[in-house]
Amino acid sequence: MFVQNISAQDKGNISGTVIDSVGKNAVNYATIGLFKSGSTKPLNGTTSDDKGNFILNDLPFGDYKLTVEFLGYHPKSFAHIIIDQKNMHVLLGKIFLSTSSTQLASVTVTAHAPLVQNKIDKLVYNAANDLTSQGGVALDVLKKVPMISVDVDGNVELQGNANIRFLINGKPSSIFGASLADALQSIPASQIKSIEVITSPGAKYDASGTGGIINIILKDSKVEGINGSINVSAGTRLENGSFNLNARKGNIGVGVFFSGNEKLNTTIINTINRLSYNTTMDTLTSLYQQGTSPFVRSGYQSGLNFNWSITKNDELTASFGFNHFGNHGTAFTNQDQQSRLSNGNLLYDISSTRNSASRFSSNSADWSAGYKKKFKKEDREIEFLYTSSYGKNTAYASQLSEYQNAGYPPSGLQSNNPGRDHETDISIDYTEPLIKGFTIETGVKAVLENLYNSVVTDTLFNNDHYVNNPGQTYSFQYNRNIYAAYISSSYTLFHDFINGKAGLRYERTNTKADFEGTNIPGYNIFAPSFVAQHKLDETQSIKVAYNYRIERPDYGDLNPFLNVSDPHNISTGNPLLKPEIGHNFELGYNKTFKQGGNIYFAGFYRYNTQDIQSFTTYYPVYSAGGTDYTDVSLTQRYNIGLQTALGFNIFGSVPVTNALNLRSNIQIGERTNSTPGLASVTGFAYRVNLNASYQFPKNLLIEVFGNYNSSQKNIQGTRPAFVFYNLAVRKQFMHKNASIGFTAANPFGEYVTQTLTTFGSNFNQNNIRKIPFRSFGITFSYKFGKLEFKKTKETNSEDMNMNTP
Repeated sequence: MFVQNISAQDKGNISGTVIDSVGKNAVNYATIGLFKSGSTKPLNGTTSDDKGNFILNDLPFGDYKLTVEFLGYHPKSFAHIIIDQKNMHVLLGKIFLSTSSTQLASVTVTAHAPLVQNKIDKLVYNAANDLTSQGGVALDVLKKVPMISVDVDGNVELQGNANIRFLINGKPSSIFGASLADALQSIPASQIKSIEVITSPGAKYDASGTGGIINIILKDSKVEGINGSINVSAGTRLENGSFNLNARKGNIGVGVFFSGNEKLNTTIINTINRLSYNTTMDTLTSLYQQGTSPFVRSGYQSGLNFNWSITKNDELTASFGFNHFGNHGTAFTNQDQQSRLSNGNLLYDISSTRNSASRFSSNSADWSAGYKKKFKKEDREIEFLYTSSYGKNTAYASQLSEYQNAGYPPSGLQSNNPGRDHETDISIDYTEPLIKGFTIETGVKAVLENLYNSVVTDTLFNNDHYVNNPGQTYSFQYNRNIYAAYISSSYTLFHDFINGKAGLRYERTNTKADFEGTNIPGYNIFAPSFVAQHKLDETQSIKVAYNYRIERPDYGDLNPFLNVSDPHNISTGNPLLKPEIGHNFELGYNKTFKQGGNIYFAGFYRYNTQDIQSFTTYYPVYSAGGTDYTDVSLTQRYNIGLQTALGFNIFGSVPVTNALNLRSNIQIGERTNSTPGLASVTGFAYRVNLNASYQFPKNLLIEVFGNYNSSQKNIQGTRPAFVFYNLAVRKQFMHKNASIGFTAANPFGEYVTQTLTTFGSNFNQNNIRKIPFRSFGITFSYKFGKLEFKKTKETNSEDMNMNTP
């Protein structure tokens, strides 16, 4: 132990880093206890973070004893730690814990990370501590995360921007390529350890995603021995379950998991009323549709991870994961079309019924292998990482329309759209600490992407059989290679007055597509980024950040497949999309309190060029592959121009008492879209949520959560408002190894009703949807484990490795 003298303040602090004495790895969640000398009652305490670091702030002058403990290790204590006018900051340095040889029949770890942790470059939401989401899926967790909003259809925005780069365990996954909303509803919440929100990614990260990065961290275990967990939930709207098993012996660890869920049959009631104008023909046409759409979704995941600490300086990791999700739905719709001249004379009145069906299935596999080499010089390391993901998707759509009048024959079609996508990432990263407080990181990366799909469309012929429609039968091949290099630094300036990161990333993109009329030239980008933080004192800090981001269109944006399951409302991709460019600025303030509460403020300003958004165009007659469709709204993605956004987010957590905790998140922002040929549109929006939890005696916990997302204007109408509220109760037993809970979502309202308006130069449309949202469920969780803690002997190879420069 050594003591650093600094200028006088009223109070002091104690800090250190907890390290495993054998593997030299950080020990996270170690319990730190602080006592007044001679007292057996703890005065203060905390836990170590994921790097083993801890700090105890605002300590009055005095004589203290500090203890460090973690399950399976011999505890350590430091007596007579003096904090006075001369010794304000006590630095304990590295605290090495040695393993004990105790065997445990069961395991109970009571140290928990805070629900929300704010770090210099990201915000971490520890989902494992979130009660009301545990019976749900990833989308239910995301609804609780500061700066993130989720609508009723599962569309996710980060600070008002939907162009987000999603990762799993820090790596890309093809599970997100085909349908983001479906993918996020196939991951059970019980499988998620934490969610990292990275609004200002550094140069080490891919520049993709103008809204930022959301990294979903799945549960694992680094504790030696065998342990696992089982989570099951059953409900009126959703059923899911997961199983985790982890084993670690000495330097080798293996983990395996399986999870699955099913969204039970949900029937949406949908009404569309559209009025369109044809100035050339001087006609006014109305379309009225009313119908029901039963819908089912399901998915499962499985994975295996491997970790081998070859020596204390050499680590090998590997993982494999398989994901499947799918959905299918049917719909029955009554339709009425009327067309009149401007003088009111009726041209036609056609009544019809439409039966439609859709099926979607996605299978994806992800695998990775990594090697990290540490050197004798502290913090010098090199890392090699190879990841590859392969996805296979199949989409099917059909519709049959029958007419009650006007003598029209039945019309119908069937479309099959099989596709696949393959991405391989290869990267090398090197870290070099040059001097104290200044570290350089540099690296190179190659991303190789290949997308392919084919479309086969059959049209109803002679009222009784289907024949191939060659005009809507084709294939689409898309290859994109990205080559990147970066350099960044982590720095401390002016005696810890400013801490931060700054860097520059270069990316070269080469794209080739074989779809007719598609020619995409290669392009280069230079993406700078920086973040600087100043600690006002030990409890509060401010930061400023800037980053340059790019949003490349993905599989769903590019796929030219025409979805004609509703011939009056057709959607398709756009192979000609250009990348969206984003400039993001952020100002942050963080304050923690002695009682455990904290508040975080983030102000942001963003402007995007070549902004990618969906746009709907009305056609009296739309021709596709030799087939004419009448009275059609075509929805497609376009580069619509410039978008700016200005707003702020406030998160606060208040421990009112030892039993009652309140949390709230408020997000307010204004977004302006400037599109050539259209008037600029400014939309104001806000989101407010409140979470309250109360710990009753005998391990009984109750939690309530409510959220409101306001409506917001966009370039063609208004996005509807959305409100939901959850209730959860959990009872722990069997020494907290098991728990049973009850959850309820919107218990007092069967449906969420949304009204969506859309308009263009020649049409106005009103869409009313009634979506079943009320649900009740029961959850059960059980943790098990038999741990063996034994100190292993260091090998000769480890001793030899210490001579590496």
